[in-house]
Amino acid sequence: MVIAQAIGAPDDTVVEWKQIIWNKIYRSVKRLQLRIAKAIREGKRGKAKALQWLLTHSYGAKLLAVKRVTGNKGKGTPGVDGEIWNSPQRKMQAVKSLKRHGYRPKPLRRVYIPKRNGKMRPLSIPTMKDRAMQALHSLSLTPIAETLADKNSYGFREERSCHDAIKQCFITLAQRNSATWILEGDIKACFDGIRHDWLLDNIPMDNELLRKWLKAGYMEKGKLYPTEAGTPREELSPQLWPT
Repeated sequence: MVIAQAIGAPDDTVVEWKQIIWNKIYRSVKRLQLRIAKAIREGKRGKAKALQWLLTHSYGAKLLAVKRVTGNKGKGTPGVDGEIWNSPQRKMQAVKSLKRHGYRPKPLRRVYIPKRNGKMRPLSIPTMKDRAMQALHSLSLTPIAETLADKNSYGFREERSCHDAIKQCFITLAQRNSATWILEGDIKACFDGIRHDWLLDNIPMDNELLRKWLKAGYMEKGKLYPTEAGTPREELSPQLWPT
């Protein structure tokens, strides 16, 4: 079986996860992403927003979102609900559950992992459904971020790596009139202290959903803690950072 129409309403003939032809899904979602990027380049923010809505409500994008969170290193790590999607049936059910109407994210599960300096680093783990919803909206944010981003930025960028940054450093520093000093900077507690109102004003996505994620809080030792600032320090779901 194949997916006859990946963008739009679900195809009721698709009943098996293993029967999905992923190349067709990737192509259909990529076409929408390219249209979003084109609208942004042309300054048509309203059109880009409409295309984002279309993408995040498309069946193909929902399939990719579930595939992403069930295929990465955190696929076996549950959130506060203890749920993981470890079977084809659960994955297909998950795709159908990714709906904006009535969606309410659960608090994140807080754990701690050791750092090299001996200190403990907090790690916040969303539920599988919340990861999938974030992955879904990340698909609509990526073409905007890649279109507007600095051409020489390399962190959290698709199809870019440390080697690309090293190459650019060599090109920049190998000239006769190149700078002789390199300054390294770091924003102290950037993830912990960034203001929610700034994120809501500057990230081009559904503000209601973003606010829900930012204010979801976290659970630690059975107690719920609110989140009034900062973003979760977690590695299991896509970053929703503007570039």
